[in-house]
Amino acid sequence: MKIKKTVPYFCTVKPLARFVDFLLKTSLFTACCATALCMATGCLINGSRTSIFNQLHVLVFGSTLLVYNAPRLIPRPYGRQRPPQKLKPWYRFFFFAGMTMTVYGLWGLSLQMLLTSGSLGLLAFAYYLPLLPFKNKKRIRDIGWLKISVLAVVWTTATAVLPIIYWDKLLANYPVEILIRFVFIFMLCVLFEIRDVRDDIRNNIHTLPHKVGVGNSYRLINTGLVIFCLLSILQYSRFPIPQRLVGALLTAIVTWGVVQYIRRYPSERAYLVLADGVMLVYALLVILI
Repeated sequence: MKIKKTVPYFCTVKPLARFVDFLLKTSLFTACCATALCMATGCLINGSRTSIFNQLHVLVFGSTLLVYNAPRLIPRPYGRQRPPQKLKPWYRFFFFAGMTMTVYGLWGLSLQMLLTSGSLGLLAFAYYLPLLPFKNKKRIRDIGWLKISVLAVVWTTATAVLPIIYWDKLLANYPVEILIRFVFIFMLCVLFEIRDVRDDIRNNIHTLPHKVGVGNSYRLINTGLVIFCLLSILQYSRFPIPQRLVGALLTAIVTWGVVQYIRRYPSERAYLVLADGVMLVYALLVILI
């Protein structure tokens, strides 16, 4: 049975669709999601909301713009579809804006923050560019098992570990919180691996959905949601904040619904708006409830 492809209704309104595409293709939406997750981590470890415009958030927002727009300025992207050239001035603008924000965000930070941020930057660029020390000039995204692992680790470190270091807390005091973030991000990475499975097979990249099958990959996501809920309950036993537990459980429900929708109606916009959007939903539920 052929699956009908569609998009969220609000993306069918042309002016709004163009604006949504602009946010997605310039990675402004992705940068907002990453920054919101940082704020959610800050809420937990500080016991209250933190300022939106602090140095950490500027660093995370700017570095996300920098890393995601850099590959779009390459004349011939490695194994990726050429981005819309009409947006190239915007890619350039957000690349340099991201670089400026990253430099500002790194200025005067502790050595631990600088080393962690530098390691994240190297991994992020090695994902798109052939920086690995291999003769065949492979990138991280060309190695199936490494691709998903690095993505999950980089996003977890940027949105959970960096805030803990920035606020001068001990990482050893928040193992469950870091694990919750990793499981959450890993589930989303699996979902995007399913999206890319055909292109990855064509490029001889053996990702998780290729090895275990698409059906089993969806079962893995469902298992991850159960683990996410159990870890959130464990977190509640450590930090008895009812609002945070409710936010996590609601996030699991929303994520499950998004996965079912995308499975039935896959499209590029649906993935970028809804799959990435659950990160923003999670963060907002934690921050606002």
